[in-house]
Amino acid sequence: MEPKEWDSILQFVSDGLAQDIGPSVDKQPVSSIVRPPLSRTVSTTQVPTPPTSVQGTPADESEETMISVSTTFFPGANLDVLPTDIVILSADSVFFYVHSHKLLAVSSNGFNSLLPLKSPDPSDDTGNIFPVPHDSVVLNIILHTVYNMSVQHYSPPPEAVIAAVEHLEVYGISVQACLTPPMPLHTLFLGTAPQAPVQFYTLAGAYGLHHLAIPISSFLLSYSLASLTDELAVQMGPLYLKRLFFLHLGRVEALKRLLLPPPQQHAPTSTCDFAEQKKLTRAWALASAYLAWDVKPDLSTHAIEAALRPLGDYLSCDQCKQLLRERINNLVSQWSTVKRTV
Repeated sequence: MEPKEWDSILQFVSDGLAQDIGPSVDKQPVSSIVRPPLSRTVSTTQVPTPPTSVQGTPADESEETMISVSTTFFPGANLDVLPTDIVILSADSVFFYVHSHKLLAVSSNGFNSLLPLKSPDPSDDTGNIFPVPHDSVVLNIILHTVYNMSVQHYSPPPEAVIAAVEHLEVYGISVQACLTPPMPLHTLFLGTAPQAPVQFYTLAGAYGLHHLAIPISSFLLSYSLASLTDELAVQMGPLYLKRLFFLHLGRVEALKRLLLPPPQQHAPTSTCDFAEQKKLTRAWALASAYLAWDVKPDLSTHAIEAALRPLGDYLSCDQCKQLLRERINNLVSQWSTVKRTV
């Protein structure tokens, strides 16, 4: 081939890869997801417990106190046959009315030694209320987990899901038990993982949850391992760090091996002898080397086809064109079967 023809082939390969990359499509920001309200503001006259107005205030000067109450865990919610007996106050001042026996049933440490409540002091008007250091979003996930209810309709952000899972053990709740199918938290965890895959993979590795690490790892094929922080590497542990590296390196090496064999040759004809067919072999070697030079673990089959199919434009032999198509189809088929998870 002439130098101009080689330049054209390289341009075709480059254009094919560029088409696969395409313009970046911004993901919908988490903050734009429409979520139902987690709490509602009500008057203290509507709910039993929380703070009352200061006694002795003249009626014409008193102001009605408003509080925020969970839209799921509120007084009278049909969550159990027994009435609620305790109130948990989140860090952002949302009240959750729950059942102590529900919390004690799943906790191995009395819900971080907060239960059972001590006998109330007659001078203490807070009743059966105890505060926790989490905001209402995190506490809402924890309590839904305790009650074995789905919290997906609230669409909690990834950081809240991670914080909730990390604090389960603080309250004596088994992370492994809550993150096994068909538990609602298991569904929430996998459904939220694509928004922050490396953080969720790290958490799965930290707790040895291989059944979660496997599907989440498929979202990390485009992740740059160079950007992995020391903190995440230590948290996920050496085993899952090794598996992630081997996933990336294994796919790269697999594609290089698959690209190596050129299209088969056919019996020489009057118009296409072995010397003519060598042109296709050289063109394939050049194009595949270009692909393998900067191959990524998430390289799509479309990018491979877009880079190699234009080689047929330089062929005049129909048999060579057919053999090229068969070789590309075989390559694409083999690449699609290469393991995509740890």
